[in-house]
Amino acid sequence: MALAPLVAPAPALSASEVERFSRHLLLPQVGAVGQRRLRRACVCVVGAGGLGAPVLLYLAAAGVGRIGIVDFDAVEANNLQRQVIHGRSDVGRAKVESARDAVLAIDPDLDVVLHAVRLVAENVDAVLRGYDLVIDGTDNFPTRYLVNDACVRLGIPEVWGSVFRFDAQVSVFWGQPPAASGVAPVQLRDLFPTAPPAGSVPSCAEGGVFGALCGQVGSVMATEAVKLITGIGEPLLGRVLVLDALAARWSEVALRGAPGRLPADDVVETETGAAGPDPDDDVPAISARDLASRLAGRDAAVGGAAGEGFVLIDVREPAEREIVSIPGALSVPLGGILDGRALADLPRDRPLVLHCHSGARSAQAVRALVLAGFGDVCHLAGGVLAWIDDVDPSLPRY
Repeated sequence: MALAPLVAPAPALSASEVERFSRHLLLPQVGAVGQRRLRRACVCVVGAGGLGAPVLLYLAAAGVGRIGIVDFDAVEANNLQRQVIHGRSDVGRAKVESARDAVLAIDPDLDVVLHAVRLVAENVDAVLRGYDLVIDGTDNFPTRYLVNDACVRLGIPEVWGSVFRFDAQVSVFWGQPPAASGVAPVQLRDLFPTAPPAGSVPSCAEGGVFGALCGQVGSVMATEAVKLITGIGEPLLGRVLVLDALAARWSEVALRGAPGRLPADDVVETETGAAGPDPDDDVPAISARDLASRLAGRDAAVGGAAGEGFVLIDVREPAEREIVSIPGALSVPLGGILDGRALADLPRDRPLVLHCHSGARSAQAVRALVLAGFGDVCHLAGGVLAWIDDVDPSLPRY
């Protein structure tokens, strides 16, 4: 179903704009009027990472007049494998600043608005209000729900994408479309009614992501944005586009909204500092420096797998251990602990210290072991990242 354009046309294009956007003007579906709509459009891109990078570049190239960029992170070296809007010289800079420079290098006439904030329930509506369209390129479920619930409340359409390893999904949500549009409301909670338990879905930092896949998906997201702004083609409303990159296969899944569904009253806390108690506060923890002190006596332990009588267990996946590991740790991936397969091989008469990448999975494993009857169990606060920061900075990060 074709939709009415989101944006009214801007004034006539200048001679330089006609030259710059001539390849759009030659498309009958876009033409000068469509390009003028793009020039007046205000689009907010949430996340200047793997998906946000190609989206921002193509929106700038398409001539979108005002682009908002929301991100609270700094550029890290491990971002450069896929976040093509940033370069080596940007490592350590705020992502919003690096992204702004890249966008303005394409078109210095654009109006770029920076939102260097961590989105939480208290500020998300204020950040997104006033934009014609929101594009969600975030990489975690809590922020995705936060953004989409706000879009539903504000009546803003949203282009949504998700990538993990070699798989991706893209869709368009509009929880409160204009009554005259004839569009059935659809939102993220129609696709995923509730957020998965914390730690149950690996992040890109834990599971990896194929870099070029971000370019494929981001380009599709930018295409959907241009279609919505100009009112051309059939948007992905009520459809989810699914990509299996390894099989080079696109497929489509129909998505039907629940009639009368309103924005959720419950707030899915973000993974980056939303208010509320830390869910890991009840999990016994040890600091990296304390663990290093305890491991100092491991040379006297049989096999070097324990120090002072305890067993150090790495619950990450084998591929992560190939990047970096803590000496003396035994490999017992989290899945085997959660489904019980690995429990018989774990000693119940010795203390266990578990660790992962950042602490989330090891905390989950501690809870599972306590429920299974293991008595003396704790985990490394901050995971291997804390070990690198506080014990051995020479080790590689990921």
